[in-house]
Amino acid sequence: MTVVNYSEFRKNLKENLDKACDDKEVVVISRAHNKNVVLVSLDEYNSWQETKYLQSTVNNHQRLMDAIKDTENGIYETHSLIEE
Repeated sequence: MTVVNYSEFRKNLKENLDKACDDKEVVVISRAHNKNVVLVSLDEYNSWQETKYLQSTVNNHQRLMDAIKDTENGIYETHSLIEE
């Protein structure tokens, strides 16, 4: 995470945007009166939204956790790709 004040953010706008997009860095822009802003790439934001959706119900969250546990324990199936 990178924290910059508003003036520094503006002065180095391209570099800060590149950090968020290219490096997947979270950039916090500090502003007066504690009105701070967080900058993330659209891809990162969409990923967070998808994770939030997938874990939005207790049952779905538990299924995901069980699947991760099974995978870590080597319990999974491998399938060939369907060729057209």
